[in-house]
Amino acid sequence: MVTNEIFRQLALSFPGVEELPHFEKASFRINKKIFATLTEKQNLAVVKLSPTDQSVFCAFDKTVIYPVPGAWGKKGYSSIALAKIRKSMLKDALSCAYRQVAGKHYTL
Repeated sequence: MVTNEIFRQLALSFPGVEELPHFEKASFRINKKIFATLTEKQNLAVVKLSPTDQSVFCAFDKTVIYPVPGAWGKKGYSSIALAKIRKSMLKDALSCAYRQVAGKHYTL
């Protein structure tokens, strides 16, 4: 199980990331673009993945990582049940989301 605080620490560990509010959620941004959000009350995160990365992560277990319903999900946005995900898998998903949004300006 990953707590909200562990998620926050992992998301903020990437170069140039800042945390800002986004409606009722916390957002994690690079170059003013969101790559992840956290809804603390639901222990739920959303990350921006490429369609290929989304299909790989979602193939593992659709109760752990699954596309956001509707058009956002078709664009790669994926929900993560923090209570069910292993820390190592979350770190991989966050890395993919970070690279997807950061582009070539930042490397890990």
